[in-house]
Amino acid sequence: MGKPCAGQETGDLTRSYAYTQTFCVIFALWWVTLCFFYVFPQIDLVVAKWFFVPFTCQETPNALGICGHFPLSRDDFHKGLRKFLFFLPSVIAIILACMTALELRRRRRGVKKLDFRYYGAALVSFVVGPYILVNLWLKTHSNRPRPYETDIFGGKHMFEPAGSFAGTCNNNCSFISGEGAGAGWLFCLIILVPPALRPLLVPPIVVVAFVTPALRVAWGGHYLSDAVLGWMSSPVIFFGVLALTEVTRRRKILLA
Repeated sequence: MGKPCAGQETGDLTRSYAYTQTFCVIFALWWVTLCFFYVFPQIDLVVAKWFFVPFTCQETPNALGICGHFPLSRDDFHKGLRKFLFFLPSVIAIILACMTALELRRRRRGVKKLDFRYYGAALVSFVVGPYILVNLWLKTHSNRPRPYETDIFGGKHMFEPAGSFAGTCNNNCSFISGEGAGAGWLFCLIILVPPALRPLLVPPIVVVAFVTPALRVAWGGHYLSDAVLGWMSSPVIFFGVLALTEVTRRRKILLA
């Protein structure tokens, strides 16, 4: 295989630079957002109080004497909606995996229809982001109690700000939101939507991407910081994978 032409090489460099720059900006913004919520933890408490309804304790109250609940978490409609939104990213990931497998079969016959850079990055970022980074690592080791587990909202654990690993939650903790990460991942898939279908598909993707983390906050399942940082984590991973993919691809072309 010959060396790439000047136009192709310039295009590869432009894409690589754009993906790397986007990754660096979003990654830095993620840390700035974390610091903001850590310095101003009262924002999490104020937002959570919007959805919390206290009531007179009929059982033994917690140490603060507070009883109450988050009503939306007990509503049947919202329960069904949450279940649908919970599984949606996984279903989409399975569909993308099937499309990728079909593309591999096509390429064996010399037919190319999909751009592996985007589909591969989407699948890798789903596994690395919402699954490994968020659900298997952060939610297991962050120790941050969820709002409904916090004594301020009728629970038994003390409140911890975002980024603190000093809490008393033992497993499946609040920092950061796995469903928020899944919603952020869905938002990244807009780049995969063919231009002709964007007027039809992009609006529902955007709605789902923002409704999902909002519901988790309204349910008392996560603080605002958990939802925001969970959502932002997926674009960070997605563009990081894209940048790495583009650099690796260009290096292979140059060495071929």
